Amino acid sequence: MELPFTHKPGRRERHLRRRHGNPLFAWPADEVAPLDLLEAQRADHEEMEAFRDALQVLVQRALDLPPNAGSDLVLALQQDLERHYEQACGLAEDHSRERAALRRLIDLTAKAIRRASGTDTLAQSELAAGEEARAIHFRLLDQPLVADLLHPQTPISPEELLPSLLTATPAELAAALELFDPDQVRELAAQGQALLARLRAQGVDTRAAGARLLTLTPSPGGAPS
Repeated sequence: MELPFTHKPGRRERHLRRRHGNPLFAWPADEVAPLDLLEAQRADHEEMEAFRDALQVLVQRALDLPPNAGSDLVLALQQDLERHYEQACGLAEDHSRERAALRRLIDLTAKAIRRASGTDTLAQSELAAGEEARAIHFRLLDQPLVADLLHPQTPISPEELLPSLLTATPAELAAALELFDPDQVRELAAQGQALLARLRAQGVDTRAAGARLLTLTPSPGGAPS
């Protein structure tokens, strides 16, 4: 059944699209009900509208912050800006402008916090490490699968993690694997091999998923290939 999936869906619709007719999630493959898709699209749209309203309030809060604001106020603002950035990465439609504005505000708060730390070398070192971690985090969030996995209300249940990885684009898969340690990746690879073996026994074409599974499979050096 052809369903009216949107071009830039939100997290709920994205996951329905992953699952729709996908034997990796269930065999025989399940099709998404049209009413379930409409409900997901409605919820994604409501989330997007709520985000826009909250963003306006947050930007005004940043503009109203006095020049002599204490570091606690600036840090609290920075954390809220980061949470909104994370949310923007998983929303329906294109929010590149909002994300760019949030990045600018986050950078400004980071500079203010660095100035407040003065010549404290330990504090400066910790702030630099935090900024490096944030840059990595934001890079990973560029991939929709990562944004979905990290959302507090992720639509991806634990048993759907492996099928989601084996359905992902190469860029999504590479980014998502950075969320797991080597032991977890090895366990996912073993589960993937078992899953594909079961599906092949049922006559399912698993070549595309098998190619993705190679990314999870440890190379002779011990790391995922």
